[in-house]
Amino acid sequence: MFRSALNRIFGMLVVMALVVTIVFVIVRVTPGDPAAVMLGPDATADDIASLRQRLGLDASIPQQFLAYVGGVLRGDFGQSIFLNMPVTEALMQRAEPTFFLTIFSLAIATLIALPVGVLSAYWRGSVFDQAATALAMFAASVPSFWLGLILMQVFAVKMGWFDASGYGGPGASFATRMHHLVLPAVTLGLVSSALITRFTRASMLDVLNDDYVRTARSKGMSEWRVVVRHALKNALIPILTVIGLTAALLISGAIVTETVFSLPGVGSLIVSAVLRRDYPLIQGALLVVAGLYVLVNFLIDMLYLIVDPRVRY
Repeated sequence: MFRSALNRIFGMLVVMALVVTIVFVIVRVTPGDPAAVMLGPDATADDIASLRQRLGLDASIPQQFLAYVGGVLRGDFGQSIFLNMPVTEALMQRAEPTFFLTIFSLAIATLIALPVGVLSAYWRGSVFDQAATALAMFAASVPSFWLGLILMQVFAVKMGWFDASGYGGPGASFATRMHHLVLPAVTLGLVSSALITRFTRASMLDVLNDDYVRTARSKGMSEWRVVVRHALKNALIPILTVIGLTAALLISGAIVTETVFSLPGVGSLIVSAVLRRDYPLIQGALLVVAGLYVLVNFLIDMLYLIVDPRVRY
């Protein structure tokens, strides 16, 4: 297990090295001068030259790359041009809404999808199975921004149970801030639950008729114990895979939801940075999102080793 963990850590470092290189190359091969694009058409030559020097764009490409990698290793992603603060600080200020939104959305999706998927497989062909399959297909086809707007209209505007947007005013309590996340989390959770439900059902169908399940039944075990302890446990590997994929997608999927609900998270920060052509902030945000994606996949791989020690990398 220790050797497998080391192999995965090495693979994770290789992937992050590639991500750092790709992000650096993308910004450099983008048509036009980044400094000129950021300052706009009214900028003077002196303003452009000053910003190029500030961004380190006046150095050679190898020197820029070494400086960029050195900064990343130190946790220094540069200075945001429009926010006039370090990129790391800007990301940390926006991290809380995105972090809790992702956690709550994944929890909602998993708590809905696992029971529904297991019961759909157990009652295969029943009315429950058909209804759950139809609802999962519907949820998978619904855009998250549309569902968010519908939930906002019903539960915030008409019923007044939740706030339609924002994250609470300055000095808002933790409970108030979390209350603002209910509708966004339900929106992402419902949409994400569709994929987990389908994979859970398919994985359970693969194991419910296996020999060890029939043997457990022949020993007189209760159906609950047979399904949960034996069938579900052996079906967890593909289910964990899709849960990990969902968690990673939620990090990037939060961009749309945060924009719809006006949440001051990393997603809305990325949108703002793109619109303003704030390249240092775009680079830093992309690296953080990619790093979280790689980290989630690493944690899922480690869960594989716990669920099934026979797995090797």
